[in-house]
Amino acid sequence: MLRKVEVLTLTALLGLSLSSFADQITLKNGDHLTGTVVKSDGKTLVLHTDALGDVTIQYPAIQQITTDQDLHVSLKGGKNAIGHVSTSDGKIEIATKSEGTVEAPKEDVTLIRNDAEQTAYDKSLHPGLLHGWTGGTNVGFSVARGNSETENLALAFNAVHTSLNDKITMYASSINTKNDLASPTTVASLETGGIRYDRNVNPKLFVFGSADFMANKLQYLDLRGVYGGGFGYHAIASDATILNFLGGLNFTHETYSNGAPDGTGGFVSYGKTNRFAALTLGEELTHKLGKGTVVTQNVGFFPDLQQTGEYRFTFNLGTVTKLNKWLGWQNQFNDIYVSNPPTGSKSNDVIFTTGLNIAFTH
Repeated sequence: MLRKVEVLTLTALLGLSLSSFADQITLKNGDHLTGTVVKSDGKTLVLHTDALGDVTIQYPAIQQITTDQDLHVSLKGGKNAIGHVSTSDGKIEIATKSEGTVEAPKEDVTLIRNDAEQTAYDKSLHPGLLHGWTGGTNVGFSVARGNSETENLALAFNAVHTSLNDKITMYASSINTKNDLASPTTVASLETGGIRYDRNVNPKLFVFGSADFMANKLQYLDLRGVYGGGFGYHAIASDATILNFLGGLNFTHETYSNGAPDGTGGFVSYGKTNRFAALTLGEELTHKLGKGTVVTQNVGFFPDLQQTGEYRFTFNLGTVTKLNKWLGWQNQFNDIYVSNPPTGSKSNDVIFTTGLNIAFTH
């Protein structure tokens, strides 16, 4: 039977043995962390630990790194190396199998990924058309009874497919409101949908082509199709913020039905079809607030090139706050302005919706 001292000695040796098969992080304040290095962008480093899960560490606060696994390291100047990593005297050393030890100042590190992160990144660069989609579905519903009898249903869908140099964006939304006490029954109906393809020319410049559709009962719009293309500029492209500016041309085809009742049992005569070329000018912003909320905002300005002074303007602002991995709460504000609305309708449609967001990844 082992004595107590021998048991303690074996336990200590076992602990040292287990810790030797892990990555070690030493901070400048003297703290030591043990786990598995997941990734780093040169500003922060993510270390997976058994006790605390993923821990994010400020990269400048790290004094020393020693890994027991191969890491994929990118350095300033475009140099890449794969191997065990260690640091000393302000330098990082990567023990590669093919080039020996690669040394560089610790501050030259731009990216670090473990094998799992690198594999996921490589797959994300060239996903098949049926893979790499992210997006969500929004659902909002309200009912009022008593002095009013109204039902409102708001549905929306968006999906994004991103690869190394391409992006496909699809969206659709529908808002329907019914008032059962009105005579005759009043129904508000707005449906939108579209698709856009972006292709990067270089890290800052991209080209795009798009097709957008809208039907709006309140403005007697049966269908508007806008087919356009042009150039975009990535003003900001970081993990937290994406800001793009767009400019191009479009062809607009829109059909309006007759307008509001004229008081004599008929309708204001307005039925017409418009076809014209217009500019496409826009801005779009996506910004992450902390870990749980994403803010999206975009503006579109479409001046008619054939009837100067006539234009269309859109403004959209939305937020999605995660409740868990797949469920969130969404708020959406939309303002649609037409400079020459049909007789009997207003220039602005202002819409606010709120409800659940169901996220998906494929």
